[in-house]
Amino acid sequence: QVQLVESGGGFVQTGGTLRLSCVASGRTFSSHVMGWFRQAPGKEREFVGSISWGGSTTRYADSVEGRFTISRDNAKNAVYLQMNSLKSEDTAVYYCAATRNPYIATMPPDLLSWGPGTQVTVSS
Repeated sequence: QVQLVESGGGFVQTGGTLRLSCVASGRTFSSHVMGWFRQAPGKEREFVGSISWGGSTTRYADSVEGRFTISRDNAKNAVYLQMNSLKSEDTAVYYCAATRNPYIATMPPDLLSWGPGTQVTVSS
């Protein structure tokens, strides 16, 4: 497993931008598929997007497609979530996750490595 720590959350106005970062410990980062999930108050945790081992393939939830971009820098053991055109419904705790399995979006949560999360609040 890898240890993950997110950063970059905060308060932003509707239409604004934020960039989240997630840094991993260990030497196996490049062998992990990385994902971003989020959980809003009173709702279940949901998949936001993922990026393959080398960064060539990304997938997004329909709700963020075209607004959010995931990237990674394996030399820095880091993955990023660029969030543009933020909406109030994007308000949530955002979590970084890692797995060696390519199907990160549908894996049982207890099989993933998780960070502690970072709060994103979008307000008008």
